Amino acid sequence: MEKMKFTKLEKNWILYDVGNSAFTLLVSTILPIYFNSLAEGAGVSEVDYLAYWGYAASVSTLIVALIGPVLGTMADIRNFKKPLFMACVMVGVLACGLLWVPSSWLLFLVVFVIAKVGYSTSLIFYDAMLVDVTTPERLDRVSSNGYAWGYIGSCIPFVISLVFVLLYESLGMTIGIAMIIAFLLNGAWWLVMSLPILKNYKQIHCIEAPEHPLKESISRIVETLKDIKSQKHIFMYLLAFFFFIDGVYTIIEMATAYGSALGLDTAGLLLALLVTQIVAFPCALIFSRLSGNHETGKLLKVCIGAYICIALFAIQLDKQWEFWFLAVCVGMFQGAIQALARSYFAKIIPAEKSGEYFGIYDICGKGASFVGTFLIGVVAQVTGVANLGVAVIAVLLIIGFFMFCKADKMQKNG
Repeated sequence: MEKMKFTKLEKNWILYDVGNSAFTLLVSTILPIYFNSLAEGAGVSEVDYLAYWGYAASVSTLIVALIGPVLGTMADIRNFKKPLFMACVMVGVLACGLLWVPSSWLLFLVVFVIAKVGYSTSLIFYDAMLVDVTTPERLDRVSSNGYAWGYIGSCIPFVISLVFVLLYESLGMTIGIAMIIAFLLNGAWWLVMSLPILKNYKQIHCIEAPEHPLKESISRIVETLKDIKSQKHIFMYLLAFFFFIDGVYTIIEMATAYGSALGLDTAGLLLALLVTQIVAFPCALIFSRLSGNHETGKLLKVCIGAYICIALFAIQLDKQWEFWFLAVCVGMFQGAIQALARSYFAKIIPAEKSGEYFGIYDICGKGASFVGTFLIGVVAQVTGVANLGVAVIAVLLIIGFFMFCKADKMQKNG
């Protein structure tokens, strides 16, 4: 039993997931609905609203994909990881707290992109910290618990925000005041949960500071890319990850926007996604336990297969109960697939280069998210049918599944 207890540093690391997950939940629930109200007030159609939201998400992921590798490589330098992490957290938190300021839908999207970039870049350093806060045999367990507690912990600010957003008239306030409270509350929650890891984290795996950190970091990226290409199992895994994580990130980012575009009830959408968080908590812990007795690769295959089924079912979605059903299904596998993908990668890379490798890992994740959200936007606008975009996501997931099977086989064969 003693072995299963988390160290103080592991708990601090998990707490950051509790903090940043509040922003993730905000992005997938309240933000798209608030943006919809701004866009609707400006005469933007439902199909264009969905497309613009998808484009904004794509822009933020593209920015992170471009700067992520350089920042990740710099993070491997001694004493660089924590300051870079702190800077990104501050950018995300401040932008989150200021989301209520813009009155036009376009300016709102600009602030949203800044907040999303801060959030996403912080995760590059956060993921890379995993090899410093725990041991190789505990990677799956700690990673899974990060997502698990993130899901259930983020429900606290979300439920409070939901009370104000749905019952603002009964509370004697305007929707604008309710949104101010929601944005400030989630930003504050994110900041407070970040403080323990910011205080106690110490970089263990690192390289010594070069004379020109930025120039050396760019050179190391080129060398790492060459190195990854020669390590075929890592290269193939990253390709597989690019495809299968696309479905995960796109569903997370576009779920509420998709439901709104189909004309589903707003309150029902928000409550369904709250159910996703609640279901995700025990399911992520279950997969954490399973990882102790089963290969990470096998569990990942189960999760990818489940997401393929989810995407196929979503193609014909047009009823509220179907959205609720999908919310439960997503909750069962959402945390597990992200946690296992992260810990699987951490096991196959050099620990002292975790920052630069996770920077490239983030390119694949954010690049996939860019493709997914962009394709949904384009297909929705070209065809005028929101459902058809999901069919593309299903295809990408299937490709990712078969590529991961090949990567896992290569890893086992050495």
